[in-house]
This record gives sequence, structure tokens and C-alpha cells, in this order.
Amino acid sequence: MPEPAASPTVSVPLAEVARIAGVGRAAVSNWRRRHETFPAPIGGTDASPLFSLAEIEAWLHGEGKIKTAVEPLERLWPEYEALGDRDAMGLLVAQVGLRLCGEPGRPADGLPAAAGVLDEQQSGLLKRTLELAGTKGPAETFGFLLERWLRTHVRQIAVTPGPLAELMTDIAAVVHDGAVRTVLDPACGTGTLLLSAGRRWRDSEGSSESGSGLAKLRGQDRDPVLASLTRAQLAVAGYTGAAPPEIAVTAADTLRADAHADVRADVVLCNPPANERDWGHAELATDARWAFGQPPRTESELAWVQHIAAALAPGGIGVMVLPPAVAARRAGRRIRAGLLRAGVLRTVIALPPGAAPPHGVGLHVWVLRAGGTGEEPGTSPAEITLVDTAARQSRPGAMGAGGVDWVRITEQVVKALQGAGGPGNVTVPVIDLLDEEVNLTPARHIPRGRAADLVGLRRSWARFDAHAGELRDAAGVLSALEPVEAGDVAPLITVADLERAGALEIRGGQALPEAEVERGARPADGARVLTGLRLPGGPELWLPARAVTEGEKTGALTVTASQDVVVSMLARDFDVHVDTEAPSVLGPQLCALRVDPSVLDPWFLAGCLRAPDNARRAGTHASTTSRVDVRRLRVPRFSLEEQRRYGEIYRRITTFERELQGLRRVGGELVRSLGDLLSHGQLPRV
Repeated sequence: MPEPAASPTVSVPLAEVARIAGVGRAAVSNWRRRHETFPAPIGGTDASPLFSLAEIEAWLHGEGKIKTAVEPLERLWPEYEALGDRDAMGLLVAQVGLRLCGEPGRPADGLPAAAGVLDEQQSGLLKRTLELAGTKGPAETFGFLLERWLRTHVRQIAVTPGPLAELMTDIAAVVHDGAVRTVLDPACGTGTLLLSAGRRWRDSEGSSESGSGLAKLRGQDRDPVLASLTRAQLAVAGYTGAAPPEIAVTAADTLRADAHADVRADVVLCNPPANERDWGHAELATDARWAFGQPPRTESELAWVQHIAAALAPGGIGVMVLPPAVAARRAGRRIRAGLLRAGVLRTVIALPPGAAPPHGVGLHVWVLRAGGTGEEPGTSPAEITLVDTAARQSRPGAMGAGGVDWVRITEQVVKALQGAGGPGNVTVPVIDLLDEEVNLTPARHIPRGRAADLVGLRRSWARFDAHAGELRDAAGVLSALEPVEAGDVAPLITVADLERAGALEIRGGQALPEAEVERGARPADGARVLTGLRLPGGPELWLPARAVTEGEKTGALTVTASQDVVVSMLARDFDVHVDTEAPSVLGPQLCALRVDPSVLDPWFLAGCLRAPDNARRAGTHASTTSRVDVRRLRVPRFSLEEQRRYGEIYRRITTFERELQGLRRVGGELVRSLGDLLSHGQLPRV
């Protein structure tokens, strides 16, 4: 089948040109310099020019530059980007999913009639996409477009990761006693939780009145585009309404205009928006859902908690994701106490950082159960289950999204819900939590095991001794060095001159594909991601091997090689390292200097570039965002033999610095551990 012709109005950046040609971005930049016939930019800026896709494709074919067959969907995506508007792109992607499944019309309930009307450009693009789907298949076509749309707008949209959705569904399945006929997600986003629920209960025996599967799937989101994409995702997965379950997805503000107010769900799964101020505090002051007190303006999350509690059928289960602060903020203590007294809040589960956006925070999962009103004697549970999975980082062979060991987390949570004890789980009497704080943070109530403390203490001392030994060795060598009297000053040469002479190559870091960046323990085939050289401690960032290979091939990523010199160019964070853990993927504030080892020693280069005086001369320091011009940095002109001698000294300096930092870090851990043991009376007398 012939590939669809591209619209002449579609513009593409250099990275897309490289992707089409199957080469690196540096090769495309070379073509621009060497070939006068290379198409001129039609927009953008000097730093980020945009080119006509039609002209680029004609030039590439004419010059024989397309070496491999380009995936048709890859070629079609720039036309979606050319629509420009986030909503227009998203609604068209939703239309693709629905049309592929024979579901034309408005993508979701509550949308204006105009939402399903396409202009000429969109209609043509939809037609070409459907033609391509005839060979690629509906699921692959829609999945590609949705993934690209989410990646393009990753800063605006937080998606519930698949493993977290599966965990939440598992929790509901373990806790719920009867058949699950209706599942509701009142903040459905792109539909990940509803899809997980469909897989779990659609074909479960006896889960609907007909005994053939889940009866109803209900979703709502205030963002019309996300609601439409949810409807399309469900349709592509086979949930078209032609057979159970019955599907209803609505675009409306759930707290202000609940489209499913008459629904009482057996299971509610929800990852609601957090930290909102304009959620309807004043206009909803007398709302009947606030059975445990009107949520303060700053506690929008507790409005969602009570909304979900009100939406549950008798015995129904609600599982929701919340920021950890909701468990402890002073403003919400009265509502938390009410939830405990009524027996509605049954479990709080702390997840490790990296489990879901925002990845730097360890989120909580709250489990609610309807039926405990507290009005009848003995109906309220005497205890609540607290689970802390924060230590469940990945082990070899169990790597999950975000560096989280989802297999072990699921095992721990399921055992805790089934009443089995174990490390990280505790059952706390409700009366013990009803103090002035009503703090439900699991780590606050889970006792530390003495055996674990002793093992950890021994490991810390072993690490302390190792750092101390390496530090003594490095200090012994460095302390023996005697500065010589200044003689003739060595002539200096700039990095720009070294680049012109071919002694090194400068490779600037680039914007990172944030949707693919993982956090946590890095697997053996993962490449670490560097966004700076002086960042505080936190989860390690890394990219899967597939993403690195594709990004390096297209020139969309800057990937280091062994012994590359990495420079952080922001003046306030200026630093220089030799990359001994390559490959590393560099962010936009970094650059890599790749040296010719026959004329330049990388350790010598790094040591000279890192000198504070060198950075002062090469930077502007006009503001905190000023950058150091790498090409203006200078190094002495030494012979290769002399460079290597100085380079070896710099190796010792970096070892001394690394071990000093490690000793300080482990020393701090030891002080804290010994203090904890002391406060619990677990240290022997001296």
C-alpha cells in the first residue's frame, strides 16, 4: 500500500528529520552545512529551526539519504503535531480509537456537539490514519498515537502507571467480599484504572446479574480530552457497550457536577488531583457528601475521600492514591478522626518514591469500606492496618516502573490485608490514633526490628571502615606532594582551539524524554541519566536500553562514552567529571568533551577545566542562571607524558573527594542509627 502523502504545511524539527532519515542529529546538521540544496527553515528559531516535512522528504529521496524504511506511523505523527493545539490533537487521537472500533460520534458524554466535528485537515489526517490501521491493527495504531501524545504533553498530564493500577485492583479484589458489578473512577484521566478493573472483573464468574461478567464501568473527568481518551481506550480494549459491561464516561467536574450521583459502586478506584485550591469549597459548603465535616479549602484531597465514601454501595471498597501529607496535615485531623470512628478508613499503605508521579514523593494508598457508620454498637472496627512498603526497591530480576519492586510490594500488601504479620505491617487500635494529631503515616507507627537495626549498624560500620581506608591511602599520596616554585608559565590553549585542532569534540546535552525516564535502582542494561553533577541525594534516574538506542540513533539523546569529560555549564553548579560509568545520558545543562587520547589526556583536561579560576574567567555571572562558556575554558599546553602525570594526580584528588563525601554520608547514618538505638534503650552500657 502506498504511504500517505504528507501535508506541505507540516513542519518538523531537526530531531524529526533525523528520525525520518534513520541517522543522528549531527548528521543532519552536517547535511545543512555541506549541501546548498538542503531545504531552508520555514519557522522556529536559529537554535531550533523548523522545516517543511514535504520538502525534507523530497530532498532525502532525491539525495538517497533514506537508508531504511520509515515506519508509516512515525511519518504521520508530525501531522498531528502540526495541529498545534493539545486538545485538538488529543480529541483526534480519541476519534481514531473510536472509529477503529466502529464507535463514531462524541468521544465522551457531556462534550459539546462541536467536539466531534473535524475540520478538513483533521478529517484528512483521520482518513489516512485509519488506512494505515488496516495493516498495523487498531490496538497498535491507537497505542502509538496515545503514547506519543502523552509524551508530548508529559508536563501537563500525570498518568497512573500500569503496575500501580494493578496493585489497586488487587487490593479491591482481596478486600471485597462479594460480586463486583459496578466499578467507578470519578477522576479517570486516560482510563488506566478502569482498564485494569475490566481485566480483573469482566470475565470473573458471577460478577454480574447475568453471571457473564462485570455489569457497569463508570468514569468521569473534568478534562474533556482525557475523558474522550478514556472512552477510546476502553473501546480499543473491547468495551464498546455492545456486550457487558455497560460503559459510561462523562466529561464534567466531579465535585461540582457529579454525573454518577445515582450510582452506588461496588468498587471505586481513583487517583484524584492533588493540592487544589479552586475545588468548590465555598459553593459546596452544605453538600451532603461531607458526612465527616466540610473539608478545609486546603484539603481538596479529603473532599475526594468523602466523595468516594458516599459513592460506595453497602460493603463497597474504595482504593485511592493520595499525597503523604494528607495523613498528617493538622487541618484535616477532624475528618481523619471521623473516618476512623465510623470504620470507613480501613488501611493506609505507604509506597516508595518513584511509584507514580510526582516520582520524588512516596505516595499513600487509602482503602475505604462502606457500611461502618458508627451508629450501631460494635459496627466500627477496633483496628486499622498500616503498611509501609517504602523499602521495596527493586532487586535484580524484579525491576519495575520507577525502580520499584512491584512484585514484592503486592505480596506484602496482600499478606497484610489478609491479616498476616510481617516486617513493614502493623495493626493499630483506632483509639491509639485518636489523639491531637490523628497522624496516619505508617512509618510513624511501625516499630523498627532490633535484628534489622543491628544488621544495618554493622553494614554501616563496614562501609565507614572502607571509606576511611581509601581516604587514608589517597591522603598519603597527596600529602607527599610538594608544590614547586613557579618557573616559566606554561602557555594556555582554549577548548575552542582544541576543538578546531581535532583534539576533542563537544557534544551538548539535550532535552530528556521524561515519560521514559525511570527512577530508582538501575538495571544492568539501563543507562543513567545526568541532569547535573552536584544534585542532592535521591532516586537514581535512568533510561531503558531500548530508549537509549533509539535516541542515540536519531540524535535525540546525547550519550557518553567511557572517559568522556562531562561539564555542568550552569555557573552556580559548575563542575567537571570524567565519566567512568558510561554510557550516561546528558540533560540540557551538561555537555560531553570526547578527547583524542593520542594527543589529550581526559583526566588532565578535567582537572584543569574544573579549576574555580577557570570557570570565573569563562562565565558571565550576570544572574543565577548564567552559563559557563565551555569553549572559553583554558588548559596548559603540556606534552602527553606530562598530561598523564598530572592526570594521575587528579585521579587521586577525585578519589580523596569521593571517599571524603562517602565518609561524611555514612558517618551521618551512623549518628542517626546510634541515636535511635540509644533512645530505645538498645545500646549496652559502656
